[in-house]
Amino acid sequence: MTPDHGRRRLGLGLSAGLALGAVSAPAPAALPQPASGRIERLENFASHHVAARHVDVWLPDGYTAGQPHHVLYMQDGQMLFDASTTWNRQAWQADVAVARLLQAGRIPPTLIVGIWHNGPQRYAEYYPEKMLALAPPARRRDYIQRAQNGRPQADAYLRFLVEELKPEIDRRYATRRDADGGLVMGSSMGGLISLYALCEYPQVFGGAAGLSAHWVGKPTAWGLAQLRHATLPLAALNYLAQQLPASGRHRLYIDRGSDALDSLYAPTLALIDDLLHERGYTAAQAITRVFEGSGHNEQDWARRLEIPLAFLLGSR
Repeated sequence: MTPDHGRRRLGLGLSAGLALGAVSAPAPAALPQPASGRIERLENFASHHVAARHVDVWLPDGYTAGQPHHVLYMQDGQMLFDASTTWNRQAWQADVAVARLLQAGRIPPTLIVGIWHNGPQRYAEYYPEKMLALAPPARRRDYIQRAQNGRPQADAYLRFLVEELKPEIDRRYATRRDADGGLVMGSSMGGLISLYALCEYPQVFGGAAGLSAHWVGKPTAWGLAQLRHATLPLAALNYLAQQLPASGRHRLYIDRGSDALDSLYAPTLALIDDLLHERGYTAAQAITRVFEGSGHNEQDWARRLEIPLAFLLGSR
């Protein structure tokens, strides 16, 4: 690949990343229309910890209250099901992927809880506070002021998820209440907060997936020089070295593409791969993957979604 070609590809990634920041704008309120199953909305779900937001719950065809279901909690919930309702006309097609795996008998009964992100507070809620605490003070203060509107909220967001939303989901629906029955997943910043949820609440969640986890942490509007800075990826690695759950019980999936923004994640993911090996995670417990030619958008994540789903949910 020529240097100019590389710059063009990364430039496309920066444009995609700027657009990714645009998902912080209020999303349309239309109820997504899934390809199968049905969606019930918990509208403006209130919280004592963070601002209210919609939560869309996808129930598979044949859902019955008499059969406990695994629950997949997914970040950026307004981007999951129906491209006609999203800001960029792309969606994960999460209902399609889960339905296909269910029909093939590869995963147990599963429902999806799509948690809407909170607009301008997305970076505040999704960048893990205890990772940020390990960054140099000047870099930490800069991030809090420029990306988080002066106040980190990731720990509050996890309290909302664990103390308020999950109990309500368990009350309303037929769910497995043990840790193996609760999984958490997201992409980009949503991937970071999902991995953080597993580390902070290993007794609640049995597995986590971070697709294209945004280790560099920065909104792309800050520029390429900021994105390449190693401070935040190193803070994330130090946090994981301290807080990663012991091997044996949980499942962990982390990936990246090779194109655009995802190309920036290569050094961090390689070190995480080493860390998992050192901590005794086997191939049955943790997977890291690189998808050549894949970038940083919902279409790319949709194309590979069945891989982490089958890994997290299979044989449970």
